[in-house]
Amino acid sequence: MTNEIQRQEDFSPHFRFQIVQGDITQETVDAIVNAANAQLQHGGGVAGVIARAGGADITTESRAWIAEHGPVGHAIPAFTTAGNLPCRYVIHAVGPIWGSGDEDAKLAAAVTGSLQRAEELEASSLSLPAISTGIYGFPPERAAGVIFSALRKYAAQNPHTQLELVRLVLYGDPTVTAFLSVWDRD
Repeated sequence: MTNEIQRQEDFSPHFRFQIVQGDITQETVDAIVNAANAQLQHGGGVAGVIARAGGADITTESRAWIAEHGPVGHAIPAFTTAGNLPCRYVIHAVGPIWGSGDEDAKLAAAVTGSLQRAEELEASSLSLPAISTGIYGFPPERAAGVIFSALRKYAAQNPHTQLELVRLVLYGDPTVTAFLSVWDRD
């Protein structure tokens, strides 16, 4: 599967946002975001796909992160190297489980935290998935609005960001359709 740009917008003269349909493990950016759980156990969903494609280094470094820092919160993602992936880092963001309360704020915090962590890692390009819309059950249309809002707010509040490209990589036609529907309405 070739990753294909579906929509694109320049948030500033040097900060571009793209909606992409494809496989996040194929992204040739500085960092990708993993939709993780607080214990960084990468068994299923996007986390499992990333861990399998990236190899044992991601799992080993994730265990070491938890041993040193404890469980990962919504606003401050963990990070590891990318193992066999074509990027340098994996940022492990913990999105909310639908029904846990205050889901919109938790999802926005996970997105903003991922952007901030990318800045700390001196990344100029970042790809993220539709955090929490899989096994965590966050409705895709609602997640799209929260994610788009968080990205626009970050761009507006950080006019001198070193991030030049942020790609939202979506897998599967239903998710792509939901996100594009929200994007095209806004």
